[in-house]
Amino acid sequence: MSKRDYYETLGVGREAGVEEIKKTYRRLARKYHPDVNPGDKEAERKFKEIQEAYDVLCDPQKRATYDRFGHQGDSFQGFGGFGNMRGFTSGFEDIFETFFGGGFSTGRQRSAESAPQRGADLRYDVEITLEEAVRGKNTFIHLRRLETCPDCGGSGSKDGSSTVTCQACNGTGQQQFVKNTAFGSFVSVKPCTVCNGEGTIIKEPCPKCLGVGRVSRERKIEVKLPAGLDNGSKMRMTGEGEAGKKGGPPGDLYIVIFVKPHKIFTRQDNDLFCEIPLSFVYATLGGEIEVPTIDGKTKLRIPEGTQPGSVFRLKGKGVPHVRGFGRGDQLIKMKVEIPKRLNAKQKKLLREFALASGLDVSAGQEKGFIHRVKDTLSGK
Repeated sequence: MSKRDYYETLGVGREAGVEEIKKTYRRLARKYHPDVNPGDKEAERKFKEIQEAYDVLCDPQKRATYDRFGHQGDSFQGFGGFGNMRGFTSGFEDIFETFFGGGFSTGRQRSAESAPQRGADLRYDVEITLEEAVRGKNTFIHLRRLETCPDCGGSGSKDGSSTVTCQACNGTGQQQFVKNTAFGSFVSVKPCTVCNGEGTIIKEPCPKCLGVGRVSRERKIEVKLPAGLDNGSKMRMTGEGEAGKKGGPPGDLYIVIFVKPHKIFTRQDNDLFCEIPLSFVYATLGGEIEVPTIDGKTKLRIPEGTQPGSVFRLKGKGVPHVRGFGRGDQLIKMKVEIPKRLNAKQKKLLREFALASGLDVSAGQEKGFIHRVKDTLSGK
């Protein structure tokens, strides 16, 4: 199967500079990294494609060769110097695996397998109310994670015991297998299946972690949510993820915020928006009314002749900026209510108001409107 174009893999144009390529690579690598997508083979495949494309396009010599020869240049990239040996070894490993069924292991792989490994990052979703998002909140979460075994300190060995050299691989961490083919005998090298490539075996495993070096424990962690968080906001708690392997550093804990819908307010950036009913009497005559805010009720002055849909702004009554730079506003849209049922006295007063305004409501609304148009055209 033919390889995908490296520029297409990263989603950049052929004229893209090194900085653009690096920026795109970092974004895609975070998205498809195996630690972020555990067990997802498709994500793992894409991550490898992204890594391969980045290795070529960020190297001026490799990129020039690729631009000239495309993927056909892969076959001789390995002879360009020590800097290109990584791509050559990887290609040889694929060929060896395809034709001879063996594995090809390098000293670099062996070192990586036995080196300290960073712990996995964890995610925890927290649901809060809009009021809590505005004011901030201190809360506790209960989280189960892998932690360094307290009995063996992560070594996997029983207290006081030591490791012994693996007899299967003589401490190399690798095993050799001979494969006879039509092309002759070939030797393949794989990580030792007895010691898992470590080169040593735990003589007396720790009874608490059974030699793994990590145990699963539930923790109660305090989380301080600052004011101003929005739906989908993420917080990173450094070092609160799972413990690393072989003395590696712990991962991080990511807190993802979900804000419950509010009955009155909707959020627009750092502003809060609401719609309130307004009596047509207040809309016409004006006056002071009581309106809700996220902090409680407050007074609002309504001017005479307020039209339906008018929006009033309450300064500083919105959501605080999460970084502490001021606070948004509250926007109030007026929904003028027209009464559906009037008693005789109310109807009489309205008719008098209509006559005083030059409206003949007794003739019907449509006819009255036509008369007003005629009066306007005739200059009355």
